[in-house]
Amino acid sequence: MTMRTAVLGLILAGGLSACASIKDHRGYIVDQALLDSVAPGLDNQATVERTLGRPTFVSQYGQKDWYYVSTNTRQVAFGRARAHEQLMVKISFDAQGKVAAVERSGMEKVVKLNPDGDKTPTLGRERTFFEDLFGNIGTVGAAGMGGQGGGPGGPNGS
Repeated sequence: MTMRTAVLGLILAGGLSACASIKDHRGYIVDQALLDSVAPGLDNQATVERTLGRPTFVSQYGQKDWYYVSTNTRQVAFGRARAHEQLMVKISFDAQGKVAAVERSGMEKVVKLNPDGDKTPTLGRERTFFEDLFGNIGTVGAAGMGGQGGGPGGPNGS
């Protein structure tokens, strides 16, 4: 009986481990002491890069703010990974390149999008599959029947 109980216990443990969630980290690895050492008015872009490393991304428009993004995710078996913790640090610089402000935000800035259906809504006429498939038959070459420069009135029908 003990061998049977041991095998049953192993099967049960294996089955339960398949349901465990997978934890993952994406982006910047946060060192709180280094983040706290960045001081507005004292540090500049070079010292921030030496202290924190290269930013995750730099803003493309307006002021060149630096962003450091760190996300912890969880994923259950056969599911998608979902963010459960996020830290975003935005470092703004003044005209001289010195740190003007350090802002931190978390999950409150994460937007959850829910697409509406399987197609993108467009302006204009709704076309059926067959209209898309056969819609151009007869329109190609119909304007210039005689070829280049031929036909009545010239190449553009004038």
